[in-house]
Amino acid sequence: MTRSGVPVRAYAARPCTVVVCRGCCCGNERKHPTTDHRWQLARLEAAAAESGGRLSVRTTDCLGPCAQANIVVVQPSAEGRRKGGRATWIGFAMDDDCTDDILSWVAAGGPGEAEPPATLTLQFVPPPKPVRR
Repeated sequence: MTRSGVPVRAYAARPCTVVVCRGCCCGNERKHPTTDHRWQLARLEAAAAESGGRLSVRTTDCLGPCAQANIVVVQPSAEGRRKGGRATWIGFAMDDDCTDDILSWVAAGGPGEAEPPATLTLQFVPPPKPVRR
C-alpha cells in the first residue's frame, strides 16, 4: 500500500492514457466547425473499450495551449514510464489521420514503448509552463 491507500500493484498495471482536452477552445464546435469532436472522442473511447485494459481515455477541462487546439496528451503506461516514457502533448489534433496515428501509437505501446508515427511527431507541442503565483 502507498500513503494514498492505493495498492502498489494498481500503479504497476496503469494503462496508457489519452487525455482529451474539452475546455474553452478544444472541442468547441463554433471555433472548429469542420471537426467532428464527438466522433473523435467516440473513436478513442471505442478503442479503449476494445483494448482489454491497455488504454484508457479521459476528458478534461482546458489544458492551456489554446492556440494549438485541439490538445491531446498521451500518458505512458506504467511500463512505458519505467522505460523512460513521458507524457506527450499533441496539438492541432482535429482530423481522422491524427486520431489514427494516436491510436496506432498507443496500440504499439505508446510513450516509452514504441516510436510515434513520424507524421504525429510534427504535431507535438511543449506543455505549458507552470504559472507562478
